[in-house]
Amino acid sequence: MSTNNLLLILGAVYEPNHLSILGIVHTAISILAILAGLYALYLLGKIDPKSTAGKWYIWLTILTCLTSLPIMKLGHPTAGHYLAIIIFILLPIGIYARQLRIFGKLADYVQLIIMSFTLFLSFIPTIVETLTRLPISHPITDGPDDPLLQKFLSGLMLIFVIGVIYQIIKLRKASRKTPPTLNSAVN
Repeated sequence: MSTNNLLLILGAVYEPNHLSILGIVHTAISILAILAGLYALYLLGKIDPKSTAGKWYIWLTILTCLTSLPIMKLGHPTAGHYLAIIIFILLPIGIYARQLRIFGKLADYVQLIIMSFTLFLSFIPTIVETLTRLPISHPITDGPDDPLLQKFLSGLMLIFVIGVIYQIIKLRKASRKTPPTLNSAVN
């Protein structure tokens, strides 16, 4: 077995636009995770950890983060690795926000914002890797500092902020329409 084949199997990249086998698996899982998150948003207007789509998003996102850690295109951890770690920290908080007393009445909002934020964070490396790798013969952007890439990321941030504001308004309206419980009707 040649050194290049061994490096490819282990996840090292020896040509700028080629993915290792691990990179291909990671990319496929990450696309599925993002699609699951978008599907959850479409169905429920939020990523609810108790819903089927929310559970798929969570598990696929965990797999995405795990498979991202050994991929070292530059030979050392990059911003993508740190995003994976941040997502690992945020997911349990988002999943269990409603059970954590620290958030009190804001728990639903905290869960909504954190789960949406993990999806937003997942989109960052997706956009960066896509625009710096495709098309293979002449990628759209030259690297993370390319002004066009920065515009795409700014647009992503704007979509995230607008989306979360919309989700918060929708959640607030839904909580106001909640019918009184039997206990409150008796008193």
